[in-house]
Amino acid sequence: MPELSPNLIAKLETAAERYGQLIGQMNDPAVASDRNRIVTVSREHARLGRIVEPYRRYTTLTENIEQTKSLLDDPQSEADLKELAQAEIDELTARADNLLDEILQLLVMSDQTDVNSVLLEIRAGTGGDEAALFTADLLNMYTHYAERKRWKVEILSATATDLGGFREVIINVKGPDVWNRLCYEGGGHRVQRVPKTEAQGRIHTSAATVAVLPEPEDIDVEIDWEKDVLEHVSRAGGPGGQSVNKVASAIKLEHVPTGITVSMRDEKSQHKNRAKARRILASRVYEKFRSEQAAEQAAARKSMIGSGDRSQRIRTYNFPQNRCTDHRLKTGGGEEGNFNLQTIISGDLDALISALAAQEKAQRLAEL
Repeated sequence: MPELSPNLIAKLETAAERYGQLIGQMNDPAVASDRNRIVTVSREHARLGRIVEPYRRYTTLTENIEQTKSLLDDPQSEADLKELAQAEIDELTARADNLLDEILQLLVMSDQTDVNSVLLEIRAGTGGDEAALFTADLLNMYTHYAERKRWKVEILSATATDLGGFREVIINVKGPDVWNRLCYEGGGHRVQRVPKTEAQGRIHTSAATVAVLPEPEDIDVEIDWEKDVLEHVSRAGGPGGQSVNKVASAIKLEHVPTGITVSMRDEKSQHKNRAKARRILASRVYEKFRSEQAAEQAAARKSMIGSGDRSQRIRTYNFPQNRCTDHRLKTGGGEEGNFNLQTIISGDLDALISALAAQEKAQRLAEL
């Protein structure tokens, strides 16, 4: 019989209660007529619904199982009826097991499901020309993986070397579940092999860094001009003639949440000055949000790629031994993190990524 822990049940019941509240808000004419508010409410409703609806189905199944079990416990029930009841219990339990897996997956991984576009940045680290060639190999690996998944790949920028490698390359990958799969690739990648430039046949160790960032959505600047912006009106000073100075046409706008201010006094018309000031204010607020978003991405990139040194790595590609080792999976000296190198480098990453996803799921569940 599948079960949820009391802690998880409490979390799901809270989500279900909030889900019901959101339905009430969506049916409220005051909310429905407010474009900004209805969009916010609808998004939260959709996000919670992905978890709450399966939970409700799971709850119904478990109730049906308990009701059917009462027939088995009833000494008055005939043998044929008990046999049918047991068959129904088996079928309901299997469905409940599947729903339980879905609920747990949604609980711990729901933050990844809506991201269908990522920026993948690969940069050569320690190793000179060989590191640049390895960067090209990683690019080919991810491109082939994207082809297997039927994702769209666009090269945004690339700095090539004379030997066919890349100092750096940035690609955009779009498609269903793309972040959910590629988010594990960020970090240091190390290669051990005999470089094409090595005349003595010696094995060299080189490195490259990979950063995987969700592609930022267009920042939609929503300014409540009545609540968020203070407007000061005054007479325009300076040159311009009497017609300019007689009328209170100068406009100063202050965006309270950010503290950004704009003054406009160029036009004789207060209306025209206000329109220009709003355009400039909206642009400056947008730029502030964009800069903050870029700063967050830069911090995420820095924590993800480290220094590019050979010692900072998540994965090693050992060509002489035809072995790819993901060090996040290797525990206790075991061999859990080893995969066939040719399989991985050709772009068949599903087994490796699935192992990482399963490990992360287990870790997140343990933290709930």
